[in-house]
Amino acid sequence: MTIPTEPIGSLPRPRALLNALVEHTQGRLDDVELARLQGEAVADTVAQLEKLGSPVVVDGDQAKPSTITYPLAGVGCLAPDGAVIPFADGHTRQLPRLTSGPFRYGVRADTYLRTALKHAGTPVKQSVVAPSALSLIYPADSIGGYPREAFLDDLANEAETEIRACLDAGAHSVQLDFTEGRLALKLDPSGGLLEQFIGLNNRVLERFTEDEQARLGVHTDPGADQDSTHSLDVDCAQLLPRLFQLKVGNFYLQLAGEPDPERVLGNAADQLRPGTRVFVGVIDPIDPRIETPDEVRDRVLQAARHIPADQLGTCDDAGFAPWADDASTSRETAFAKIGARVQGTELAAQALGL
Repeated sequence: MTIPTEPIGSLPRPRALLNALVEHTQGRLDDVELARLQGEAVADTVAQLEKLGSPVVVDGDQAKPSTITYPLAGVGCLAPDGAVIPFADGHTRQLPRLTSGPFRYGVRADTYLRTALKHAGTPVKQSVVAPSALSLIYPADSIGGYPREAFLDDLANEAETEIRACLDAGAHSVQLDFTEGRLALKLDPSGGLLEQFIGLNNRVLERFTEDEQARLGVHTDPGADQDSTHSLDVDCAQLLPRLFQLKVGNFYLQLAGEPDPERVLGNAADQLRPGTRVFVGVIDPIDPRIETPDEVRDRVLQAARHIPADQLGTCDDAGFAPWADDASTSRETAFAKIGARVQGTELAAQALGL
């Protein structure tokens, strides 16, 4: 036995792709050329992860506009003035607002997965947006002729279809990105909004068998965009009891950037169910410093004092570039950090005699 280690998802785009995205927005680059550059970036991402010895790879979200909004590409019934997500450094991200129904995804994540599989010789994990995040596009004042419950029915069906398509296409696992979990507690400290999010996500996850759920996971963090967070000031211990109600086999938790990792580990251990695995974050994408393998090893050994070794894994705290224009971390730094995670996790496995 060894300790599994996996990337979370997004990685910084190559400079050529970042420039191409600007040119495409300005109408100076066509869709075909942009797709070609995105495909090259996926191939390079997979190759670099495999070179680092990553036992599971991802496509780095190289073709996604963001980890939240990619299903909305090509959807016509949207206005730009949706929910605003504020970050601690003062910058914001804004979601679109749905204007009519029925709601359907414009793009599904299995399209990204199929591209990555063409280049990969190792298992590929596919990240998808949690339906709870997309629920935020429905306006507070409702839509005439398309009530919220009808929207949630459509959203749940679309989310299930996307996850099944990824599993059927050959994904090693499918990870729901649930960064809005901690944010929900900031927006509504009573926990009511978080309960709605958990309920909606489980409404989808309950449609899968136990064997299928074992291939599903959920990632949560306080946001990691442009080296800033949106909800790090919310106590993670408030989230974990509800988070572990989600019907998945794998949980990916921010830990390296937490102010009190021992407390988080203790809470996670209290919630751990038989047959589930906790991937603890041992790399902080926001910290510009590259962690050493020894530092990663020590973080894993710390986690192993709380989580049984056969239920323990490692990951990065978050994706490195959840929005396509996020260039706050260089591609070289991101891969160096991932290399340290892979090496440090192996050192910890050796220290534990695995």
